[in-house]
Order: sequence, then C-alpha cells, then structure tokens
Amino acid sequence: MLLVLVVAAAIVLAVWQPWRGAAKAGASPTPGATATTPAPTSATPAASETPPQTPVETPVAPAPDPSASTTEPAIATCTTADITVQAVTDKDSYGAGELPQLSITMSNTSAKPCLMNVGTTTQAFVIMSGPDTWWRSTDCQTEPSDQVVQLTAGQTVTSVTPLTWDRTRSSVDTCDSTSRPQARAGYYNLQVSIGGIQGADTKQFRLR
Repeated sequence: MLLVLVVAAAIVLAVWQPWRGAAKAGASPTPGATATTPAPTSATPAASETPPQTPVETPVAPAPDPSASTTEPAIATCTTADITVQAVTDKDSYGAGELPQLSITMSNTSAKPCLMNVGTTTQAFVIMSGPDTWWRSTDCQTEPSDQVVQLTAGQTVTSVTPLTWDRTRSSVDTCDSTSRPQARAGYYNLQVSIGGIQGADTKQFRLR
C-alpha cells in the first residue's frame, strides 16, 4: 500500500501598526500523526506487592537576580538634532478663488527612535509677504490638542489633514469677522514649526 504524507504549512502574517513599526505574529506547525509500533506484551506476571513510593522533592526556582533587568530602555524625546521639519503646500501657484492647502513634513534623521508631540498645540503656520506677516494659524485656533507619537529612525511623516488658508489677513481681534482684508496677488512664503522645532526653509507660492 502506498502511504501518502500531507504536510501543512504555517502562514506567518506580518501586521504593521502605525508609529510602532512591524509586529510579527507566528504560529507553530501542528505535528503530523506518526505510526507507532505496539509494545511487546510482557510474559512476566505483574508483581503482587506495590513497592514503597520514594518521596519526590518539589524543585524550587532560584531567586531572580536583581542585577538582571528586563525593562527596555526608555525612548527619549526628539530634539532639534534628531528632526528636520519642512513646510509643504499642495501647489506652487493658485488661481483666483483657489485656497492654499498647508502641511508639515518631518523626518527623524537620527539612528534611534524618539517621541514627539505633533498635536495642534505644538503646530504653527505663518504666511508672510516679504517682512509683512499676513496670517498665523494660532491667531484663531480653537480646541488645540496633544498627540505624542514615536518616530522610528529614518522615518518621514506628513500631517494627514492639510490646513486651509482662506487668503485673508488674520488677527486675534478679527476671528469672528467676515470682512477681513483679502490677500493681494503676488508671492507669499509659508513658515512652519512643530514640537518647538522650526522648519529649515520657507515654502514660497504665488497667488494670482
């Protein structure tokens, strides 16, 4: 008779979790059934008396070594030496009525992970025309929030939802106004900062 063996392969899934890197989950293969040979029957009759049992000592686990630590080293806060920040716009030039979409890109240029607060409480967008400051995102900001994330070594991330500039001049005194001055056609520069780290360069764009 021909014996057919079936081998089952275990599948290993790699699951990515944002800000945490890769987490691997694996499963051990189930061992296949093996043929067994019946043990030979002993012709010697069983002893009629049960031998006395020898007391079994319960092994005691050795005390843990206090000098051996299993705690992973704490992840440090990102510094200006670890992170580079850049201002981003969705276009270089905007026609009449088009509203610029503003974003922030940051990169961990160090060789180790670090923690950073990237919430709206630490973000600042500033639009200037020459030396004239036209608009600040913090002038009329509402309900700012914190969001601490872990940036792995070499990781680059960009803010998910862009911030829209309505092409008006901002002021803490005109947040509820519907008649703020409109920006004129010309060139403007976007400056950004996040987590206390200033963007390395400004991003220039044009309003038509």
